[in-house]
Amino acid sequence: MKQEIKSTKAPGAIGPYSQATLVGNLVFVSGQLPINAETGAMPEDIKAQTKQSIENIKAILAEVNATLDNVVKTTVFLADMSLFGPMNEVYAEEFKAPFPARCAYAVKELPKQALVEIEVIAAV
Repeated sequence: MKQEIKSTKAPGAIGPYSQATLVGNLVFVSGQLPINAETGAMPEDIKAQTKQSIENIKAILAEVNATLDNVVKTTVFLADMSLFGPMNEVYAEEFKAPFPARCAYAVKELPKQALVEIEVIAAV
């Protein structure tokens, strides 16, 4: 049975999906755009956007008493692979060893012209 997970400290879904879904001991967090939930603003540079996306993930995970340490898999979507290096610098500051498994893709375009979107799966 699945349970919807919501946080007011992360931006709401911009479509027909949940911020996250809990199934058993797994939390599937939808892709998080770098939108500040309080202001609705999005930073301009890739490092600040990466940080904001991760802050949104942290807020959602906190709803089930989890942290980034619980994350077992991430997927990073980038507007361009030239952004990989700066994104990776922030990512490495936020996630600690043992690092989650990860995929990173360049995509044609992200919603709201974001530079990055990050989704995760966590075990709780």
